[in-house]
Amino acid sequence: MVDGVRLQKVLSQAGIGSRREMETWIDSGWVTVNGKTAKLGQHVVETDKIKARGKVVPNPLKHELKTRVLLYHKPVGEISSKSDPKHKKTIFDNLPTIRQGRWIQVGRLDINTSGLMIFTNDGELANQLMHPKQAIEREYAVRVHGEVTNEMLKQLVKGVELDDGLAKFQSIALSGAGKGLNAWYHVVLTEGRNREVRRLFASLGVEVSRLIRVRYGSITMPKYLSRGKSMELTPEAVRKLVSSIGASRD
Repeated sequence: MVDGVRLQKVLSQAGIGSRREMETWIDSGWVTVNGKTAKLGQHVVETDKIKARGKVVPNPLKHELKTRVLLYHKPVGEISSKSDPKHKKTIFDNLPTIRQGRWIQVGRLDINTSGLMIFTNDGELANQLMHPKQAIEREYAVRVHGEVTNEMLKQLVKGVELDDGLAKFQSIALSGAGKGLNAWYHVVLTEGRNREVRRLFASLGVEVSRLIRVRYGSITMPKYLSRGKSMELTPEAVRKLVSSIGASRD
């Protein structure tokens, strides 16, 4: 039996990137273990000192990592980044302090979009939640300004050619709120392209005036979670989340 854990998995758990990305880093010679260039397939133990692109990587094997998942209600006006010279408010400003590891965001929301964001201290889980092969559903409440016909709704589900390829909603339904030119819809898609919801409606001449993410996969944003507030999932809820996406924990 080989001692230790595969290096690419340890790097992923540390939140550096996906296992596949880390394999590329190792193959490119960007990772060292105890001062020596790492090799693909290499295993590491808790006492090993790891660096990636010259920066020290805290070895997650030194501590038993308890997977934690945090839900956050992002307000409009906050940037989905740790820091940005152009914006003072970031999504990390209101998160609780974490002693072990760091909060890793799952996906992004643009500055003018509010709603559910997910954070975890487990890089492997974060990568699973974002990986395109999972095709995880994202549901949004959308208020649009402009006339939306049944033919337009059908087109949005059938698919619209955008600058970066064909895009479509898995489903779209009138929510019942609002009337006339300011109606609310609930839309579902299974990818996270930049400003995709807004661009889909804009392609048909309709402006999105409000956009709120209300669900990510099996997690729906609690109605009692106020803007700018967060809540942590229970260990049982975390286990259900991991199970729902079939994340490998070997």
